[in-house]
Amino acid sequence: MTESNGSDARDQRDQHEQVVQAGRQERMPDWEKRFRAPRVSLPDWAEDAPDHSLFVSNATGTYELYAWDRSTGEQRQVTDRPNGTTDGVLSPDGAWIWWFDDKDGDEFGVWRRQPFTGGADEPAAAGLDASYPAGLALGRDGRTAVVGRSTDEDGTTIHLVRTGEDPVEIYRHRESAGVGDLSHDGSLIALEHTEHGDAMHSALRVLRPDGTAVADLDDTEGGTRELGLEVLGFAPVDGDTRLLIGHQRRGRWEPLVWDVATGEETDLALELPGDVSAEWYPDGSGLLIAHSFEARSELFRYDLAGRTLSEIPTPKGTVSGATARPDGSVEFLWSSSAEPSAVRSTTGGVVLDPPGMKSPGSVPVEDVWVEGPGGRIHALVQKPQGVTGPLPTVFDIHGGPTWHDSDSFAAGPAAWVDHGYAVIRVNYRGSTGYGRAWTDALKHRVGLIELEDIAAVREWAVTSGLADPDRLILTGGSWGGYLTLLGLGVQPDAWTLGIAAVPVADYVTAYHDEMEALKAMDRTLLGGTPEEVPDRFEASSPLTYVDQVKAPVYISAGVNDPRCPIRQIENYVKRLETRGAVHEVYRYDAGHGSLVVDERIKQVRLELEFAERHLSRRP
Repeated sequence: MTESNGSDARDQRDQHEQVVQAGRQERMPDWEKRFRAPRVSLPDWAEDAPDHSLFVSNATGTYELYAWDRSTGEQRQVTDRPNGTTDGVLSPDGAWIWWFDDKDGDEFGVWRRQPFTGGADEPAAAGLDASYPAGLALGRDGRTAVVGRSTDEDGTTIHLVRTGEDPVEIYRHRESAGVGDLSHDGSLIALEHTEHGDAMHSALRVLRPDGTAVADLDDTEGGTRELGLEVLGFAPVDGDTRLLIGHQRRGRWEPLVWDVATGEETDLALELPGDVSAEWYPDGSGLLIAHSFEARSELFRYDLAGRTLSEIPTPKGTVSGATARPDGSVEFLWSSSAEPSAVRSTTGGVVLDPPGMKSPGSVPVEDVWVEGPGGRIHALVQKPQGVTGPLPTVFDIHGGPTWHDSDSFAAGPAAWVDHGYAVIRVNYRGSTGYGRAWTDALKHRVGLIELEDIAAVREWAVTSGLADPDRLILTGGSWGGYLTLLGLGVQPDAWTLGIAAVPVADYVTAYHDEMEALKAMDRTLLGGTPEEVPDRFEASSPLTYVDQVKAPVYISAGVNDPRCPIRQIENYVKRLETRGAVHEVYRYDAGHGSLVVDERIKQVRLELEFAERHLSRRP
């Protein structure tokens, strides 16, 4: 009788908690639900144990790694750290999960591993000191790994790691490089490197496990560095020396098959207009093609024997990841601006549906093309339904800079729309998905070129009647935060206020404090170091124009950020303080953004409140 009463009491408490939780969710605004709703990444799977999968989820309120045994349906949380974990790799035999252990989001750490079935973590590459990661490839034998490291002192080093043995260095160079892939039988290692000094366009090298070179591929145009190469993966067959790579020989990313033993190149010539990536089907008979063009994407299968391309039906929107399974099916992570992300399969239905609250949708995106100084600019527009302009408008600028905004679900822009704002996202020169010339247009006049395109779209937004010129917000994170601060100084009369998250604020100090790989990128973009091209760094630095800033400024920064370090932000803030400029600063204990849902919601709430306060003071 006592046991029964105890059980009944527990059931009642559980029911009460469910009712309370349901009440909280009902009162919660939609914008907050979009951040809190559990979501998952595209599951990775083990090559030789396809039922073993690894994915990332925010189910606990922090993004962490999860193991999933498809044969039993069992899922378990692998990592549990205060600031979250997203970098993990499943070994080909499905026995181990490797994950990167840094300190509070500073991206400087070591690899650890844990049995797939659970157990204690252990050092995965004993003998290697902490570093920034520069790629990882795991062997099918269960005891071999190729580990890339990057430090300010050594540049890039790459090591062969075997269980029970000391790591062996097989590559070293001052310029940035990274591990591309390890062949199916472990006899070949593909690297991407920038020994030529152009961090935007890699060359390729294939090594044996002892570090001796097998083959090199280095695309140039007119005797100068203009074209990039990337490793997409070795053929999934023992003894097969074919390497799938990406190239830019026709002005966009396309795949080709390079036999590293014979030097033969098989150009696929797919004749798709946008950037194309690819991966092997597990039996090596074909390629899964991902085509990204003008902010949307689609999938195809390419049959290598017949040289035929067949479309894989997907809804209109963005496929942010896809993988071919051993049974020939394809799983993909899809979303649109109106519909939240879901892991789907060509066999039908949703593959991995996290339990709990479901994310509300948002409004669809509209495409706008604006003539700019460097060509037609593509912008994506969202606005509250049933509302006419002119509206308070947010220019939400993407990071990268070699990235692009797409027709995909994003909780941040949706939050602004919920609060009555129009949101405009600009794929400025430097963005991907519009051809190599568009992406590579940034050099030397860094930041200023992007602002010219943003200004052209701003002019369209105002003259079309969409945007209220007295209520214009410039915002963004990372490179978008950099462009926000630069825009407030270079275009002081164009913006009502600015909201910059983890920005570059003082370009010279940022260069000296940032991680080595980003120093290499800055040298490529600006043509040298701050000492070699001081005028270019000065012209591209928000600190140069801080005295011209008129609009209220809000800045958020991670105190452990290795990409946009805190010291250079403090330099900019001190100048604002000296001028008595209206500004607010929020510092949080993490790196280049936060993986904690509560923290992210807090940041968005602070940004919304800042906008509310300062826009309401305008005439």
